[in-house]
Amino acid sequence: MRYQNHIFVCTNQKAEGKTCCGEARGMELVEKFRDAIKEAGLVGKVRAQRAGCLDACKHGPAVVVYPEGTYYGQVGPEDVKRIIEEHVIGGKELADKVISFKED
Repeated sequence: MRYQNHIFVCTNQKAEGKTCCGEARGMELVEKFRDAIKEAGLVGKVRAQRAGCLDACKHGPAVVVYPEGTYYGQVGPEDVKRIIEEHVIGGKELADKVISFKED
């Protein structure tokens, strides 16, 4: 596997009037993740990139971290460092941000 973790941030945008992650800070989050990865010395081990729809619109902005496949919802810039430190480095999911699709 090339990367220890791969972080996908929804940057999708939908037709007018429909709420979507991309309009709610999608690219800003991608850049914040890239900065946090650099700060943590994880370049080449962890990659963050934009993604199309993650089918978690009502939970957006949405992020998914692989290889675990953990979906996070309502991610803001203030959550990025926590995701890197606690999930990527510490191996522990952020319980307050994990999306439970059982509710959908």
